Amino acid sequence: LLQILLQKTLSMIKRKKIYEGKAKILYKGPRPGTLVQYFKDDATAFNNKKKGTISNKGIINNMISESIMLHLRKKRIPTHFIARINDREQVVKKVSIIPLEVVARNIAAGSICKRLGLKEGKALPGSIIEFYLKSDKLDDPHISEEHILNFRWCTKKELQKIKLLAHKINNHLKKFFANANLKLVDFKMEFGRSPDKRKILLADEISPDSCRLWDKKTNKKLDKDRFRQNLGNVDQAYQEVLKRLGCEH
Repeated sequence: LLQILLQKTLSMIKRKKIYEGKAKILYKGPRPGTLVQYFKDDATAFNNKKKGTISNKGIINNMISESIMLHLRKKRIPTHFIARINDREQVVKKVSIIPLEVVARNIAAGSICKRLGLKEGKALPGSIIEFYLKSDKLDDPHISEEHILNFRWCTKKELQKIKLLAHKINNHLKKFFANANLKLVDFKMEFGRSPDKRKILLADEISPDSCRLWDKKTNKKLDKDRFRQNLGNVDQAYQEVLKRLGCEH
């Protein structure tokens, strides 16, 4: 019912674009304090240095992110998600994004292998939460908690909340994906402040664009690494994740 009401409301108002990023467009929402998040098929890697298109990626990521956000809602994780309203759009709460990319790592892959000389696929002794400054211009540099606090990108209380939420989300999603015979290798999160600044909410999206997902038995990559590494069959990999999560389009 909420989905139908939001669709009707949006069909009667003229869309006002607020922001366009690499993978999504944000429009003014149907109610004060809301936005419409539109998922594009555009694919980028290495901070926009590699560009392409993945067939129906926007549709698939919209549905996968909805499934994840609804699961986290059941686990009482505060998110910006309100409802998916069509194939490519969802209504979300308007938040003030904290300029951090928060990465949860469970298995060695990507930049941590280069930095620490780890072999890809090595299980980490424990889950690790890392922070990166959200800046394409600077290639999202790896930063410490001291950087965050000294440059006042968020308060100490907010940082403690973000770390707690990141660990909780990681624990919930490891099980969520394991039930779909997938390993959650690592994934990126973004957080935002509610308008009254009293709450920290999980924002943006969680999808194969922002997760490394491997088949539980074969370690076959089913995420954007297929695009980054020219492995081919990128759209089929995204579709496979959608199917395994039980929300096949």
